[in-house]
Amino acid sequence: MPLMTYDQARPWAVKIAAAVEMRMMPPWFADPRFGHFANDPSLSAEEIATIGAWADAGAPRGDASDGPALRHWGATWNIPQPDVIVKMPKPVQIPARGEVEYTYEIAATHFAEDKWVQMVEVRPSSPAHVHHAVVYIRPPDSTWLRHAPVGAPFTASMLTDPEERRQAHETTSDLLLVYAPGSAPDRWADGMAKFVPAGSDLVFQMHYTTNGEAASDETSVGLVFAKSPPKQRVITLQLNNHALLIPPGADDFRVEVEGTLPNDATLLSLFPHMHLRGKRFEYDIIHDDRSVETLLRVNYHFHWQLSYRLAEPRKLKAGTKLRAVAWYDNSTNNPHNPDPEKTVTWGDQTSQEMMVGFFDVAVPAGMDKTKFFIRAAEEKKNE
Repeated sequence: MPLMTYDQARPWAVKIAAAVEMRMMPPWFADPRFGHFANDPSLSAEEIATIGAWADAGAPRGDASDGPALRHWGATWNIPQPDVIVKMPKPVQIPARGEVEYTYEIAATHFAEDKWVQMVEVRPSSPAHVHHAVVYIRPPDSTWLRHAPVGAPFTASMLTDPEERRQAHETTSDLLLVYAPGSAPDRWADGMAKFVPAGSDLVFQMHYTTNGEAASDETSVGLVFAKSPPKQRVITLQLNNHALLIPPGADDFRVEVEGTLPNDATLLSLFPHMHLRGKRFEYDIIHDDRSVETLLRVNYHFHWQLSYRLAEPRKLKAGTKLRAVAWYDNSTNNPHNPDPEKTVTWGDQTSQEMMVGFFDVAVPAGMDKTKFFIRAAEEKKNE
């Protein structure tokens, strides 16, 4: 349903007006009572009224000379032309039906020097089959998946070492980017960037879903480098609860997890992730007096998984307690529920559930993810 020209938009005028009146479009699911976000595309009441009046008037064409210049979209990328494009070395064959185990591919960057990445975008070649993708940065000194094949797709069950099979799903490696339906590229402010050490590999973790048609996918990631070394490094952290157990028929089941920041950091963005039973997701700060400050509450939509970027980055002191809370609808009232009679546990497939609160923070440029989790008291103890 392209909407680039008047002739393309005119037949949809009534539906467009209805969608914006119900605030289904533009897609944005944050409760306006909590937080302010730089990427909020919500229309004002005046803009919604203008679109409604246009539709009610029969969607007149208007004077073309009053309109903006026609936008020219890039053929592939929504970021500037990448400095480097890293592609999965081999296409993955996706069957027409059935469940597909998480698929991994390790791609060498061949970077001869350290790189600071200011913008990054994931581009699946078959987006209709990609439930989500996570691209990890594997530094040359990392032991993670070192016995796994390089340059060819594999799954955890193909690995012979039981410890490596477990590690496939549990890594401390930093994330370059998380991709899900509806998500946008990452664009960090000047002075902030993600760090990719020289000689690193990118590990693609791909979750494919079938839709009745066989296909192949060869996902790429485009990188735009910072023009100068930044003062702050962006790292992606997460709060998750693997122990969730959602009873059959529960329509508002609550799951939570808390964590404490080990060092000072600046909070930049929040990215909640659940599956088909996801209903709401919330991020909170729990203050010392146990009062709760809600940073974000999302009316969750599985097909529009957005990153919510704080309008004003929030400086958080070491010891700040963060909480993520998720609510699930496992009842017959949820039209997306695969099986309301099932007790639901954590799992990779969409018929199971996840509870992950990703969040991006900025730390000093010389601090990596490992150093961030060393608390000041521990450093003094080891001196």
